[in-house]
Amino acid sequence: MRIGKVVVLASLFIAGVCEGAPPLTVEQIVDLAIAANPRVRSAQARWNSADHAILPAFAPADPTFTFFNLDSPTNGFSRPASQSFQLSQPLGFPGKAFLQGRSAERSASIARLAYEAIRRDVRAEAETAFYQLLLDQTLGDVVFDDLETLKRVLEVTQVGYSTGRVTQLDFISAEFELASAEQQRRQLEVARAIDRANLNRLLDRSPEEPLEIQGTLDVAPLSARIEGLIEAAGRSRQEILQAALTLDNSEAALTLARLEYAPDFTLGYIFNHYEYPSAAPDNHTLHTYGVSAGLNLPLFFWVKQREDVERARADLAAAQADMGEIRAETATQVSTLFWQAELSYRTALLYRATLVPMARQGFEVALVAYQGGKVDFVALNSALRQRNEARTAYLQSANQFLAQRIALEQATGRPGFQ
Repeated sequence: MRIGKVVVLASLFIAGVCEGAPPLTVEQIVDLAIAANPRVRSAQARWNSADHAILPAFAPADPTFTFFNLDSPTNGFSRPASQSFQLSQPLGFPGKAFLQGRSAERSASIARLAYEAIRRDVRAEAETAFYQLLLDQTLGDVVFDDLETLKRVLEVTQVGYSTGRVTQLDFISAEFELASAEQQRRQLEVARAIDRANLNRLLDRSPEEPLEIQGTLDVAPLSARIEGLIEAAGRSRQEILQAALTLDNSEAALTLARLEYAPDFTLGYIFNHYEYPSAAPDNHTLHTYGVSAGLNLPLFFWVKQREDVERARADLAAAQADMGEIRAETATQVSTLFWQAELSYRTALLYRATLVPMARQGFEVALVAYQGGKVDFVALNSALRQRNEARTAYLQSANQFLAQRIALEQATGRPGFQ
């Protein structure tokens, strides 16, 4: 049922007829991105292609049928003295086809893991783009609230200036702050348009197509431990699993290179038909039969087989080094993202629980004090900026935490590691 809904939504979005649809959640955006993104479809097609290369790897080479017109006194096409029919079948040394087939199976598994990695990355990109767009929309609400507050401040300064309690500089400064906030609002509108275009790109849609989303920038503590995340990444991250399969393929390639010293065989069956008794082995037998067997000899092993073995050894050493590198890189990446996410969470929590309420209260106190002539406009403006910066810092910290949590899930190779 869920897949059917995703397909319907994806078809509607690709057709660009979802303008009247309700706002989308992050889960719906992710499903649409995975269903519509060209990179996901391309990776799936490569996986299908690799799957269809498995059986041919197990199969032997095609047999060869040969026909001979022999001892023709004319042009070789007419009046032959005999005709020969030969069928030959090349056969590899026992075990070669099995190793080649198993390598093809591992290559198909590598393609499947590459497809899963693309799905994982597209999921992470869609979630990150969703929360970035949500951040700019929320910041737009903050700026709108700031504009309303600055209009209140402008009215207060205008009244104070008209009664001679404040200077004209206060009134001009309030007008300046209001104009700056208007410019900030226009910048956020451009930022929202860019974010929407980036999200539409992941959904395989035109940049200017409308897109409505809904959600909140909520933060929650990471319940997983860093050691558990590193261990989980070692088991499930697609790049590590791909490196392990590549290492197995390199070992199989080394074995196949060594088997090049072993001979491959060719078995044949021969049927001869003689048109004239005088051409036959005797005057009574016009049909003869025969079999053939051949094998290749590695006479030039010093320029082929030996070099193939050395190359396979080097490829195996490279695969082993790559395996160690990706494991170390993953452990470092998981640790770094975990620490950054923890810091962003604590920062967002500090702003939400303490700094934002304090800054909001400080501004209200400063506004009353300014109206009573107890503080100047500089102090009032400083309190206002502090309130605005605290709210903006909270939203940015929350968005940063969500982006780092998404990147951490991406580094472990699976969504929702918690």
